[in-house]
Amino acid sequence: MSRAYCESAPLNPVQAVYHNTEYGFPTSDERVLFERLCLEIMQAGLSWEIVMKKRVALNKAFDGFRPAKIAAYDQHDIDRLLSDAGIIRNRLKIKAIIANAQTVLDLRKTHGGFAAWLAAHHPQNKPQWVKLFRNTFAFTGGEITGEFLMSIGYLPGAHWRGCPVYKKLCGA
Repeated sequence: MSRAYCESAPLNPVQAVYHNTEYGFPTSDERVLFERLCLEIMQAGLSWEIVMKKRVALNKAFDGFRPAKIAAYDQHDIDRLLSDAGIIRNRLKIKAIIANAQTVLDLRKTHGGFAAWLAAHHPQNKPQWVKLFRNTFAFTGGEITGEFLMSIGYLPGAHWRGCPVYKKLCGA
């Protein structure tokens, strides 16, 4: 992450909590992992601030980002989401989130869950991760995959070395 983000985010009421307590922090909670992936998908082409402003509405609209619930979405749910002015309304992104929920359910069968699937492939470099994500999930390119993996501590770069959160994550 850039020094500018680590200097500005803690002062931003929309981004401070995420920057200070979530971004770069490891997690194995499947719902959190899935939410992070979905938020990164929603961010494509937009600012992170817009996503953070809509995060509560996105969680409500997508049933708390519970994969089993979202995997069962049908056309009625797609129409409901596309008419919800409180969220980012992009048909491709919405369909990708539904498809990715189904993928997470498949990962439960093959690996025991999303976290176990990630752990089974760790460590890898970013190009390897990008290839794996493109072959596994919908709407995941280099930027989305990289930011997702930084957000959960699998790739370095979430915080610059002078950031207090960086020092916290390193145990300094």
